[in-house]
Amino acid sequence: MAVERYDAVVIGSGPNGLAAAITLAEAGREVLVCELADQPGGAVRSGELTEPGFIHDLFSSVHPAGSASPVFARWPLEQHGMEWVHPEAAMAHPMPDGTAPALHRDLDATAASLDAQQPGDGAGWLDLAGPLMEQWPALRRTLLSGWVPVGGGLRLLAGLGVDGVLEFARTALMPAWELANETFSSPGSRAWLLGSVHHADIGSDDAGSGLAGLYLQLLAHGAGWPSPRGGAQTLTDALVSYLRSLGGSVRTATPVTRIISRGGRVAGVETAGGTRVRANTVIADTTPHALLHLAGEDALGSTYARKLRRFRYGPGTVKLDWALDGPIPWTAPEARGAGTVHVAGPPEAIRSASLTVKDGSLPQQPFLLAGQQSVADPTRAPAGKHTAWAYTRVPRGLDWAREGAWFLEAMEDQIERFAPGFRDRIRARHAMLPADLEARNPNLSEGDVGDGTYALDQLVFRPVPTLAPYRTTLGGLFLGSAATFPGGAVHGVNGRAAARLALAEGRVRGW
Repeated sequence: MAVERYDAVVIGSGPNGLAAAITLAEAGREVLVCELADQPGGAVRSGELTEPGFIHDLFSSVHPAGSASPVFARWPLEQHGMEWVHPEAAMAHPMPDGTAPALHRDLDATAASLDAQQPGDGAGWLDLAGPLMEQWPALRRTLLSGWVPVGGGLRLLAGLGVDGVLEFARTALMPAWELANETFSSPGSRAWLLGSVHHADIGSDDAGSGLAGLYLQLLAHGAGWPSPRGGAQTLTDALVSYLRSLGGSVRTATPVTRIISRGGRVAGVETAGGTRVRANTVIADTTPHALLHLAGEDALGSTYARKLRRFRYGPGTVKLDWALDGPIPWTAPEARGAGTVHVAGPPEAIRSASLTVKDGSLPQQPFLLAGQQSVADPTRAPAGKHTAWAYTRVPRGLDWAREGAWFLEAMEDQIERFAPGFRDRIRARHAMLPADLEARNPNLSEGDVGDGTYALDQLVFRPVPTLAPYRTTLGGLFLGSAATFPGGAVHGVNGRAAARLALAEGRVRGW
């Protein structure tokens, strides 16, 4: 067996794994990233899924948290080829009457779009979002930092005052359905807010769903909902390039099969190729269950192992990508320039689709998150052509050999409802069912794109209740994936937090 030596090994090259590796490399540590797939990136990858020249994002595509990320902002990613592209509108929500309230970076432009649905709805949004956006730096630091977010919380308290913070806490904890009804008069404006709730896996009637919807809308005002020019892979390539400029190494097609430990401390990893890599620190960008499998219960202890086992995953995902002969012909003009389009119509339709999934069935008219990045970024398709995608959350454990064909048709029917003539523009399509997503990236358990449910208890305590969720019970072993606070999305906060903790503990040991 070949033996190598590094200061640290990172398992997985998603944005969190790369953020962890960069943080260690910046501190002068010799670090190796081991990636199972033949390309780095985890769920931030691009490729020609349909036809040559059509660049599709395999998984994540729109990155508001990436644009807002205090982690990415630290690094010279633009010098390594990274450029954010902002669409004309961050998001639009078409309604059956041919209108579509839009989410803009500009708060007043957004209010005007909501007022077009019902006079007064714009003022409702300004009253809700305005005070929070005045404290955007503190809010950003609170929502996009490691656990516990004390610094941002104190700044938020100083800016909003006690009453303002308590009002924000009430808004965050309340069901989004009630928040939408409280804030807006028109169905269009309520649907506009509720659609963003369903980027996560919780329902609009659930406690804490108010924060889920509000958070994404505020990100649009603070940082936009952009995508990397040329595809999501550009962000991954920039992170890898910067890491290598610091002396870090990334090996693809190198699955880790075991985390080695001795005397209550990590000692390195073994790979499928038969190589043993000795290291005093290992950071895993994996699911909690994968971490348990790699390290073993004997090394982690039965109590911690039991807590990892109870970690719950969210619903699966079905994703369609299209190569198109032209842009999607949305009836609503506001939707034509939006990077993201929420497709379902009125609030009741969103709620019905969500409840159907929660009950274990597939809705006839699913709620879709659709993207059309080529509208703002023509590098993604040949001249005059376009790419588009849509995904929706689905129950776990379905028989897709029986359900797949009709449900893919139902997804396209839903686009056609709000964009008549859409099907006529399809040149080619590519479908990924839950098992396909997991096969491409094991962190996407049955297609769960959030790496664990965002039910209120697990939104806060990820993956277990502790003040240091990145530390495991095995010395020198850390978890830095989206299964830790602050959760999913592409921002690198989890990985950097795990690496900073590893460095702090290493300094105590004289590392």
